Amino acid sequence: MNDESKVKYNCEQYLKSPGSPIIIVAAVHEAEAVANACSEKGINISGICDSEKRKSEKPFNGLNVYHTPQLPKHFPKARFIIASQHVQECADQLIDLGYDEFYSPLELLKNYDVNKYKHRVSSSYLKSRLDVCKKSHEFYFDESKTYMRSLDVMITTKCSLKCRNCSNLMQYYQNPKNTSLEKIVKAIDVLNKNVDYISEFRVIGGEPLMNKDWANVVNAISKTNSEAKIFIYTNATISPKEEQLELLQGKKVNFTITDYGDLSRNIDKMTDRLNKYKLTFDRQLASDWVDCSNIKHHKRSTSDLKEVFKQCCVKYIYTLLHGKLYRCPFIANAANLKAIPDNPANYVDLLTNSKNINQQIRRLVKNAKFFPGCDFCDGRPYDPSSKLGYDGRGMIAAGEQVDSPILYKEYE
Repeated sequence: MNDESKVKYNCEQYLKSPGSPIIIVAAVHEAEAVANACSEKGINISGICDSEKRKSEKPFNGLNVYHTPQLPKHFPKARFIIASQHVQECADQLIDLGYDEFYSPLELLKNYDVNKYKHRVSSSYLKSRLDVCKKSHEFYFDESKTYMRSLDVMITTKCSLKCRNCSNLMQYYQNPKNTSLEKIVKAIDVLNKNVDYISEFRVIGGEPLMNKDWANVVNAISKTNSEAKIFIYTNATISPKEEQLELLQGKKVNFTITDYGDLSRNIDKMTDRLNKYKLTFDRQLASDWVDCSNIKHHKRSTSDLKEVFKQCCVKYIYTLLHGKLYRCPFIANAANLKAIPDNPANYVDLLTNSKNINQQIRRLVKNAKFFPGCDFCDGRPYDPSSKLGYDGRGMIAAGEQVDSPILYKEYE
């Protein structure tokens, strides 16, 4: 365990003892299981905290949700159970607020039965989320390993929507393209040989179903990563074909559906087919976005770049695009668009650069404090209203459409 983290593994005996109020960190699906496990063991929970202010507007699992930056006003002292997969990020934020007692939920979740309770999502979907969460915490305590909680596998830059403020920059593509199955499989093979574990593969676009090979990609990932969970992120504008869904039956595949209302024109057809083939899915209404899609050279100082990176909510969303591994989707797509200067410090080329590939991946995953590409991003903090170094407009409406691609400056 990292001595600086102050996150403890064994928690049950400490949390049952008298002391400061106990708060669950992050109003995510996993928090529901943590709260239930605490109830089973007689551990009293005083609330949940979350960095997204909008989540504090209503209770979660019967518990009040507190906006994390405002916690000291409500709880000058507290103990925390980190339900989030982003263990160190949560601890760092709370340390900055003056707290110092944090626990992993691994002990609590060891024998948790997802079928015992009714949750906000299906039991099978929650089990997938909990498996990823537990792996994240297990590897957190083993610094010798190179671990990737989540890998975005971008199989296409084509999208069936054209959202003005897409954080993955799809609105800038004039000639979007698919990535071939062969290139994706080769790149993932390199990762599998050089990374100790990848908990989840997130198959994304654009809209991933615009790549007609999407099911074969998912099937190929499943064959070589049988333990990993696969999540397909879709806007439900395209309904998958039945023969494609047949390929995925019995595999650890989950669909994450963002409901954009009328724009998600095939959502009912999609969910009917997923139910027919007994494939797990989660359907969520599109919520407000953080405004972070602007591409601008800020010319920040090194200390400012470190701060922007520290506050970034997607700095652990590793992104695979056209054979290159990036730390986040913004840099991946900005580089692919040639909207930022080409800089090898921003990525690892998995297909053409075989020298010291293991060390390069480890640098990107474990050692980097920021990337050159961060200087072109407005920032993407959990809470735009309370974070320094953020240059966007704050929270904005999701899904606003544009008629044609947005122009941007291309670097040579």
